Parts: sequence; structure tokens; C-alpha cells
Amino acid sequence: MTEQQATAMRLIFSAVIESVKAAGSLGAPGGIIYAALMTQGCSLSQFQSLMSALVRSGKLTQEGDLYFAV
Repeated sequence: MTEQQATAMRLIFSAVIESVKAAGSLGAPGGIIYAALMTQGCSLSQFQSLMSALVRSGKLTQEGDLYFAV
């Protein structure tokens, strides 16, 4: 991964985390997040990998299709 790609990934991670935080206690629906990322060329597999990484790292939690900021 190039430095430019790593920087882009950090920005995407930050944007997703901030979006989930903005949803508050109701949680952010995964489908809405995916739809937003899909418009930028994100595949379903990439979305699932991204969200799994954020959950595994402890930045987000998941309950069903909802994501919550930690």
C-alpha cells in the first residue's frame, strides 16, 4: 500500500467513524453507510472489510445492521 493509499484509508475510516458518531444513540444503519460509500466506488466486499476492521479495532460496535461509536 502506498502512502497516498494509506492516507486515503485513514480519511475514509475517520469519515465513517464521524458519521456513526453523528447518528448518536439510535445508531447508524449499515445500508446507509454502504450506499454513501458505494457512490464513491466501494464494493460490498470492501464495505464489509472496512466495517469489520472498525469493529475489531474497537472504534465501532455492531448490533444487527446498526453501528455505534465507542
